[in-house]
Amino acid sequence: MNLKSYLALIENTEAALSIYSNTASFLYQELPTINWAGFYFLVDKTLHLGPFMGNPACSLININNGVCGKCVRDQKTIVVKNVHEFEGHIACDSASNSEIVIPLFLDSQLIGVLDIDSPVLNRFSDSDKEILEQLVSILMNEIKKATVQITL
Repeated sequence: MNLKSYLALIENTEAALSIYSNTASFLYQELPTINWAGFYFLVDKTLHLGPFMGNPACSLININNGVCGKCVRDQKTIVVKNVHEFEGHIACDSASNSEIVIPLFLDSQLIGVLDIDSPVLNRFSDSDKEILEQLVSILMNEIKKATVQITL
């Protein structure tokens, strides 16, 4: 994945929603063997579905449930090799077999997560984790600069 191409896609974009939308599309196009890439935004103790690419998804996720909820509770990236072995997994898409979820921090506050699913078991490697965390760092830097923010 070329992070310079990603930055060129989103830099100088005024609307945060456009940045999130293009990020989901970029990931969906650039990452082989994934079936879902998108965002959930945190309001109180509930994650609300944001921009994504893939099949329809769960609209609300309580932070006490699922891989996304664990990411919020632990405030760190979660990689699950086999979601069917993850206690409390929420099967929004029965075709998904592995998952990576990365927290989104804005000014040190957790605001949501980036969630990526794959039909391939053990799809996400340490190098995937590293580059996706770099992408999220670029993303959140551009979100800070956006003049039109999302309000929930």
